[in-house]
Amino acid sequence: MKIILILITIIGLVLPSKQALHMFQQNRYEVKRYTIWLRSQIKNSETIAISLLTIVVSFLLAVFVGNLVGAIIILLYSLYMLEREVKRTYIKPLVITGRVMRQIIVLVIIYIVLLLLVNVLDINFVMYTLIFSIFIPYLAIYLVALITSPIEYLFREMFKNKAKAILKANPSLIKVGITGSYGKTSSKNIVNEVLGEAYYSLASPASFNTPMGLTLTVRNDLKNTHEVFIAEMGADKVGDIVELVNLINPKYAIITSIGPQHLMTFKSIENIIKEKMALVEMLPAAGIAILNKDNEYIKNYQVKNPVKVISYGLISPDVDYFADEISYSINGSSFLIKHDGKAYPFETRLLGEHNVSNILSAVALGHQLGIAWEKLIKAVAHVNFIEHRLELKKINGRTFIDNAFNSNPEGANMSLKVISEMDNQRIIITPGMIDLGVIQNDENYKFGYNMLDKVDIAILVGKNQTKPIYDGLVASGFKTENIHVFDTVREALAYAYSITDASDVILLENDLPDAFSN
Repeated sequence: MKIILILITIIGLVLPSKQALHMFQQNRYEVKRYTIWLRSQIKNSETIAISLLTIVVSFLLAVFVGNLVGAIIILLYSLYMLEREVKRTYIKPLVITGRVMRQIIVLVIIYIVLLLLVNVLDINFVMYTLIFSIFIPYLAIYLVALITSPIEYLFREMFKNKAKAILKANPSLIKVGITGSYGKTSSKNIVNEVLGEAYYSLASPASFNTPMGLTLTVRNDLKNTHEVFIAEMGADKVGDIVELVNLINPKYAIITSIGPQHLMTFKSIENIIKEKMALVEMLPAAGIAILNKDNEYIKNYQVKNPVKVISYGLISPDVDYFADEISYSINGSSFLIKHDGKAYPFETRLLGEHNVSNILSAVALGHQLGIAWEKLIKAVAHVNFIEHRLELKKINGRTFIDNAFNSNPEGANMSLKVISEMDNQRIIITPGMIDLGVIQNDENYKFGYNMLDKVDIAILVGKNQTKPIYDGLVASGFKTENIHVFDTVREALAYAYSITDASDVILLENDLPDAFSN
């Protein structure tokens, strides 16, 4: 009987172990972030209710009928959860990296020790382990993190030192650091394309903006022939930017924006300002900082480092590089860049003022690096859409503005401004904004309130997540018959297809990572 119970326990541990590892990875292997996710799951009444009911039923059956009957209930529950898992589509699936493999090995060792321990005890202990196998993996992650932490630290330091050696071996390399609460990935891609008109440049791929992401980029992609390296630098807690600057040591810095992003971990806007501006404060004496003076936090910040500061913006002409006479169409944007009393005409296929702002930062850097205006104009005209960032696309006969990547208050309002200028029926599909800490509900409420007269139909994904948006819509006077709420993105898209034709425009605004969906 013990062997049967242990075999069923092993089966019961597999799926929750995979899910626990997956969520630990999505939360950047950080215990604090993983704990926040775990707490959010405890509040998920459906999942918890089913799990607790299974535990209670299996326990009662084991006591009053027999252990085997209770074990069968756990087995049926495991098979049911497995079926749900097979049907589920993850936005970011689990990636089996070397780090995950080490975690799996440690997790297996923990389970072996646990099963050997309960095997020498009374059979009831084996049954209790089986019953609680539903929850054991999620708690075992903490032990995995504790055991693997020193190992991962050694690996990180070894790889980082190798990356530093590669960078040091190329002293002529132009190194650019880009950070901001939002806009840094788009800005990085645009800077790479613009500088690529005159230099052989390399940008960190996708959102590789962490120490290990940049380390991998340097070790795997940076060649001796590269003339420019553009490093996106992300931060969601104090100290992140300092670590990245010490790794890359850039001479040029671009600060795209500062705002209430990752307040949950930063705790205050003052911490965010200090962290983002650390990139400027740590530049060498011959460095150049390129700052977005449209952002009030950046505008009001007093740079202490005596480096050259270049400003850009769209609001006040009192900047070094100013964008004026901006106009939009379904084909893109056109505008003038004014510098030193002269105006230069630019066109781009990109949409939105934030893209114009990002182009400004790239042009400012390119001009400071000696690229002629004619080449800058040509480069901007050929800049490609940034994936999932106000990307205009056709999918199965429908027109989409895809802004599905990590929405924020500033970007959300820009999306509404862009779609408001489109003809015919305008539809938005959104789960709202996340990771905004204590202001999240207020910002989502404002987001819903601002949709009036900018979109015709609002499709919300996730009843609990989007309640503040719904309340804002209703408060603004938006017609309730034009507000629709669905549980999944798939259901929302199916409905959008059913009520639109090729002439309508559908805005995809943000997409919840699996770690936050509920």
